[in-house]
Amino acid sequence: MIEKTENKSELEQLYNESIKLIQEGQVTKGRIVNIKPKEVLVDVGFKSEGVVPIAEFSRADLEVGKELDFFIESIENDAGMIVLSRERAARIQGWDKIVKFSQDGNFVEGKPVKKVKGGFLVDVAGIEGFLPSSLSAFKGIAEKDIMYRPFGFKIIKVNNLRHSIILSRREAVQKEKEVAKDRIWQELKSGAVVPGTVKAITDFGAFVDLGGVDGLLHITDMSWSKISHPSEIVALGDKIEVVVLNLDREAGKVSLGLKQRLPDPWQDIDTKYSVASKVKGKVVNILPYGVFVELEKGIEGLVHISEISWTKRINNPGEMFAIGDMLETQVLSIDKDSRRISLSLKQLEQNPWLEAQAKYPAGVKVSGKVRGFTDYGVFVELDSNLEGMIHVSDMSWTKRVANPQEVLKKGQKIDVAVLSVDSSNRRIALGLKQLQSNPWPEIAVKYPLETVLETEVVSITDFGVFVKIEEDLEGLIYANEIDKEEVSKLKPADKIRAKVIKVDVEQAKIGLTAKI
Repeated sequence: MIEKTENKSELEQLYNESIKLIQEGQVTKGRIVNIKPKEVLVDVGFKSEGVVPIAEFSRADLEVGKELDFFIESIENDAGMIVLSRERAARIQGWDKIVKFSQDGNFVEGKPVKKVKGGFLVDVAGIEGFLPSSLSAFKGIAEKDIMYRPFGFKIIKVNNLRHSIILSRREAVQKEKEVAKDRIWQELKSGAVVPGTVKAITDFGAFVDLGGVDGLLHITDMSWSKISHPSEIVALGDKIEVVVLNLDREAGKVSLGLKQRLPDPWQDIDTKYSVASKVKGKVVNILPYGVFVELEKGIEGLVHISEISWTKRINNPGEMFAIGDMLETQVLSIDKDSRRISLSLKQLEQNPWLEAQAKYPAGVKVSGKVRGFTDYGVFVELDSNLEGMIHVSDMSWTKRVANPQEVLKKGQKIDVAVLSVDSSNRRIALGLKQLQSNPWPEIAVKYPLETVLETEVVSITDFGVFVKIEEDLEGLIYANEIDKEEVSKLKPADKIRAKVIKVDVEQAKIGLTAKI
């Protein structure tokens, strides 16, 4: 009888030793032993099993034999079972992690779960944190791209009593950028084709975000064709693929190219075009000195203003051409190294200057139309489209012409005399007065030396006073032949007596004196 009692005491002792010492409010390990429709039975090593609502488990955790952490809410409920909580255990452990992360200054991962006034509520390891809008770094990001997505945060304030935290994403974003930047620099290699986003456009190029590192796509590396502004090729926000041309990590500079993704059209230019060949192209740019014609993508040639016409004076090519005009031209020269092609329009036409001397011998009378004026003469278009000029000195035998437009009008049809033709310099000298006989021999007879005349002041200059002797006939009272005090009193249309002291038939001049 005594032996049986001793054996029973030993068994009780062994049983008691196998039971854990647990208490309410602590977190302990437990093993799932049974899964029911609404609850899960858990063995925590105590004399009775614990019960946990099935809603507190994820699908991945619902497995008999799986060991998890549980919070002991009550040692015994009405059914004599331990009341456990999986969620409270996770929150307590999560809070411990948060406190540690906060102390260490490490970043934590969280998911925004709700938009509230002034910011967002964020789930961090089962703990609800507040993210102020001013610290969110979510500017420009749609709300649908924020909610329930994982982001990195820094814990900037912890309230142990309330188990609440305040978060900031700005530091995490900066860290993410630095990490991304380092990764990009490690991955970037000269010659590689990489994706990027156009983030800024300037007059000299575009800045492209390569995912943390910005590169410069210079205007000269955008297209094999000439462009006036980068906006002709790219726009803000464009997703493009570019070639890495050059890397300088110390200076933080990356040079990019877009045109390098396509073959250089100038590479085999010699086989495509030859001097003297006829080519067609589209006008893509018009400048004061000529017209740029696109022969193909990336290949442009220049029709210089001097190669537009044999006969017309071109002051503004924009008056003759428009962007998009199709032209047939002739190749004059090709400079592969300088990437230049010289084109001509006039070489496709016969040069009228080759026959100009034969067609317009000196002295012949021809008809023409007034095309334009300069201070020193009038341009006249002849019937062959060639242009000649009447110098002011050849407009009248006797009248001093200061303004050619007082004599002729634009568009006026007139007869002129050909004075000379210089085909090599493309000049035809014309005369208006030469259609009439030279009156100066008769003038010399009519106004012999010492003749005293009543004249009218026309204009006053530093070298004398011009006076009208008769209609269309003027003379000059030399400055040393009139008293300075008298000159200061004169004005146009005043009458003044003068005497003829010189008649130069060759120079067509009459010299006078007021000292009578």
